Amino acid sequence: MSDTAKTLEQSGSMVGRISLKSSLACFLAAFIWGTAFVAQKVGADAMAPIVFNTLRSILAFFTLLPLTLYRGHRRREDRKAGKVTAPYSKRDTVIGGIISGLFLFLASYLQQASIATVDIGKAGFLTATYIVLVPLINVVLTRRSSVKIWVSVAIALAGLYFLSISGTYRVERADVQLLVCALFFSLQIMTIDHFSEKADMIEFSCIQFLVVFLIGLVPTIRSLTNEMPALSAGSVVSLLYAGVFSSGIAYTLQAVGQKDADPTIASLILSLESVISAISGFFLLHQVLTRREVLGCVLMAAAIVLVQLPSGRAKPVEETTN
Repeated sequence: MSDTAKTLEQSGSMVGRISLKSSLACFLAAFIWGTAFVAQKVGADAMAPIVFNTLRSILAFFTLLPLTLYRGHRRREDRKAGKVTAPYSKRDTVIGGIISGLFLFLASYLQQASIATVDIGKAGFLTATYIVLVPLINVVLTRRSSVKIWVSVAIALAGLYFLSISGTYRVERADVQLLVCALFFSLQIMTIDHFSEKADMIEFSCIQFLVVFLIGLVPTIRSLTNEMPALSAGSVVSLLYAGVFSSGIAYTLQAVGQKDADPTIASLILSLESVISAISGFFLLHQVLTRREVLGCVLMAAAIVLVQLPSGRAKPVEETTN
């Protein structure tokens, strides 16, 4: 059996499953992302999207670099001592990190470029449509699905709508950008799922941020040459939060959390960032939650609970006969 076939078989066996550790890691990532939209909005007002994303990525890289070097040192020492170490493929880690970094660059750039002109609630809703795209991609790759998962996705999507969209909805150019952004986030999630069995996810995450930085380096230099950002204390703090916490810590939690999880369930938990964003606004900014927003939060929470209820093993969507 080829490596790809083995990976798909392992992915299929994870359909409808997630460990407690993975759930907590994904929830913590969603919590950090949910409080980061304001930071991104402040950053969008202060500097060009490419500059913001490139700087936050290099901050994330240096945040993870000491831990990556330490883990590499420990791994070498364990091998010298004859200790059994966890399965790890340098090749898969590097290749996976590069691919994930490419998708992350495209997704984060489109999101940051759109946040400057779109309401934060709408941006959160359209970005989170990856909760529909991920199971679709997963079905194509594994030919497996679950009725419970699709019901949960539908409930979560309805919850996101009530939570994020109010009044008249008009399609704008930025909306299309955010939908494409959601597609790239979906591909990034599936990339992590594909390489999580053999890759060191801390090193994987470190590499993906380096890739995002290198891709954006030249455009950033050109942008800074033409116009220097109007930095303030608030924009610097926002950049640090987005770089260290939202990128360095949260995306690493995502990568670690997906290691023992169905990617669809992981994406549903990650989408709680929209709920957390609304709740944090209530507690920190004293923003009043409308009945519509409360209904959205309840539906999102119901979807997360439903998708994690125990059930039988998922069956193939389409079975072939000999």
